[in-house]
Amino acid sequence: MRVAVCDYGAGNVRSVLAALARLGADARSTRDPDDVIAADLVVLPGVGSAASAMSGLRECGLDAALRSRVGAGGLTLGICLGLQLALEESEEDGGTPALGLLPGRAKRLRKGRVPRIGWARVEPGGESFYFAHSYTAETPTASARSEGIVAAAQAGSFLGVQFHPEKSGAAGARFLARCLSRA
Repeated sequence: MRVAVCDYGAGNVRSVLAALARLGADARSTRDPDDVIAADLVVLPGVGSAASAMSGLRECGLDAALRSRVGAGGLTLGICLGLQLALEESEEDGGTPALGLLPGRAKRLRKGRVPRIGWARVEPGGESFYFAHSYTAETPTASARSEGIVAAAQAGSFLGVQFHPEKSGAAGARFLARCLSRA
């Protein structure tokens, strides 16, 4: 199984690669749109700002490759900023058009702790995962929540999570293993 991890200049690529390697996946970082189209599973990770991330995706053609891949039913996982980038837009950086893989918008957290950093339960399921974010997805495709905030959203072949499975210990490893088994 080939796993392509999009490397467009955002953080957490190495930790995602390490987590996938621990599970025995043949995972490689890439800036090549052809790798994104051909992989069994694509991971869109992200730590950073929406505008610079979208600029990095456009610069190497990964934005179009991701749209094409998801449109053709290719399994794709977005992690943290990767979920937010999958939406139609983000209010970050004064407003940033995003990939449009999911309906909705990323909005700044306005209550509770901001940034929201730490472990929190995800429902349904009840497992705890590690979160680190200041923006949240507002989308009708939400499939899980944590403390009232969207923790996962899914439409077609795209699944996005706000938490960091690569930093979530055993629960994160189980989540990534389930993603790999679907590919």
